[in-house]
Amino acid sequence: MGRVRGVLTWPVVAGALVVAVVMVGVGLYWFQPWKLWQDETVREALPEATAAEPADNSAGEEATVQGTPVPEPAAPVTLASGDLISHEHATSGTVKLLRLADGSHIVRLEDLDTSNGPDLRVWLTDAPVKEGRAGWFVFDDGRHESLGKLKGNKGSHNYRLPEGLDPAGFTSISIWCDRFDVSFGAAELVRA
Repeated sequence: MGRVRGVLTWPVVAGALVVAVVMVGVGLYWFQPWKLWQDETVREALPEATAAEPADNSAGEEATVQGTPVPEPAAPVTLASGDLISHEHATSGTVKLLRLADGSHIVRLEDLDTSNGPDLRVWLTDAPVKEGRAGWFVFDDGRHESLGKLKGNKGSHNYRLPEGLDPAGFTSISIWCDRFDVSFGAAELVRA
């Protein structure tokens, strides 16, 4: 009787081990806990301003008349800015909404410091920024535009707004984890 009992439990034990190994593998893939100890620092410069192109002179002479000043490059204009606050993970830094000389817009994260995580995005939203856990779930309730994957969890980087998107209808930025539908941190955009 003891021998039959041992034979019957071996398939159950083997099956349980296989299920446990699969669950651990899926858990590691889903949560990616090693990212908590891996920092990705990105330091992008502010996009360069461009000066007006000189007129084409077919004679090959200099296009500007001596004594006429060369136009200075147009600097980006800050339309709105704000400071990041923490939600799911400790997050700090500054956010700026900028209009470039060519009329396009970018969101610039400066001195960002947050945790790394799976599937982090930069969202431009119309949601209010609330502190603590109350702010976790507000960003996917209203209008939002994903500006792409977070380039790094530390540093300064730029995110171009899609052509034709009017930034006037948005009031905040969120560092959003798409995998777990939670905000790592957010900033209210205060108009300049």
